[in-house]
Amino acid sequence: MSDLAEPPTTPPRVRKFDRPPPPHDWRWWVGGLGKTLIATGLLMFGFVAYQLWGTGIETARAQNALENEFEELLAATPTTEAPAPPASSTPDAGTPDTTTPDATIPDATIPGVTVEPAPIEEPPTAELPPVEEGDPIARLEMPTIGVDNIVVAGVDTTDLKKGPGHYPETPMPGQLGNAAIAGHRTTYGQPFFNVDKLDIGDEIVVTTLAGRFVYRVTGQQIVTPQDYQVVATTDPTRATITLTSCHPKYTARERIIITGDLDPAASSAEAAESTINYGRPIVGTDSAAADTDPANTVTSAPVPTTDAIAVENENADAVAGSDAVNREIADAFSDGWFSDPGANGQVALWGLLLAAIGVLSYLASKKAKRDWVGLMVGIVPFMVTLYFFFQNVNRLLPPNL
Repeated sequence: MSDLAEPPTTPPRVRKFDRPPPPHDWRWWVGGLGKTLIATGLLMFGFVAYQLWGTGIETARAQNALENEFEELLAATPTTEAPAPPASSTPDAGTPDTTTPDATIPDATIPGVTVEPAPIEEPPTAELPPVEEGDPIARLEMPTIGVDNIVVAGVDTTDLKKGPGHYPETPMPGQLGNAAIAGHRTTYGQPFFNVDKLDIGDEIVVTTLAGRFVYRVTGQQIVTPQDYQVVATTDPTRATITLTSCHPKYTARERIIITGDLDPAASSAEAAESTINYGRPIVGTDSAAADTDPANTVTSAPVPTTDAIAVENENADAVAGSDAVNREIADAFSDGWFSDPGANGQVALWGLLLAAIGVLSYLASKKAKRDWVGLMVGIVPFMVTLYFFFQNVNRLLPPNL
């Protein structure tokens, strides 16, 4: 009887860090390329998540601070008391009427006497505290789509990271003229994500230091990024509002425009004269003239005469104030790739720190001969550093890409 063959024995499993280094043949190169592509894909998915949700963390923190600051401004702003009702012209019962007609006041019933018409009451003049870009200037509410945000002054990239931004070259909300506000639609809290769902007649409520102003939606349109005239004032005798954002969602190819008219009956104050650039000199004005003539700063637009209104209606491109104001209107989302060169150094710095954390985590795993050791050591600092790396990479991209 022949001896039975012994079953083959399974060699003991060699731990990852005890194995000899693999030969650098084509398999090694293909494996390294695959790992690199997987890591790149994960980073891209992580960056998309940061764009959609991570940027909202920055905006939410800014909105909390802005809300507290705006509430303090409202509390420090004196309220205007309503004028007392006129005294009754009917004498009290039992009191003899001892008044006699004033001989100096002409009687309209006397022939040949001309009565001067009462002067037309001009809108009140707005008084603003010193305002700089990024400061809170208003609260914007759109109840039908659940929007409640603090509006900041300015529409630069850094301003819109905090929340909706007001175009400084347009009147303030609650003033005569077209007040324009821009907001992100898909990033940084996406305050204007659902502005396309606003219907005609919906409320746009703006609370400023001058009062609470209610606008009613009058229209919606899609324009190109070069159509700056949508935020310009075409009728300086009306108080209107324009909301601008990117369109379609997740792109910056076009702009969605929402327009509205002030509803005086629902507002707490009447529209004041327009104040451009928060009362500061307009870029492009003659500085020498501004020094000698404060009116040259174009801080407010005068109420036009009847003839001026006729000219405005005939020329659709005419606007309140000077032409220099409209030439300075810029698209809030016009920045392109690498528009913030100051971010290059930050991207390199945080990228090197990410690489260093990865190397240290690998060395910790190798020393302990356990993969999970390096994971536990590096996961928290890696994620924190990755957040700031994404934050600075985002500065090199177009605002709504």
